[in-house]
Amino acid sequence: MSITPERKTELIKEFQTKAGDTGSPEVQVAILTERIKNLTEHLQTHAKDHHSRRGLLLMVGQRRRLLDYTRRKEEARYRTLIERLGIRR
Repeated sequence: MSITPERKTELIKEFQTKAGDTGSPEVQVAILTERIKNLTEHLQTHAKDHHSRRGLLLMVGQRRRLLDYTRRKEEARYRTLIERLGIRR
């Protein structure tokens, strides 16, 4: 369900805005998106796992808040981020 450290490192390298960047909204949204994808696949086979479903809803809400923040601060960064991740809005 969770992502491997190698995959997390790949995502950080791909979405970082400068060297050593691990906390920008782009990186955080990319990591949350990967975790959401993995958990969605898990829930398709384990439909009655309500604890994980709650965690999924919390992650989706966190990602939504980060995307709203990015949109408020800089619309262009928001547009490129959702385009790169393939998130619909």
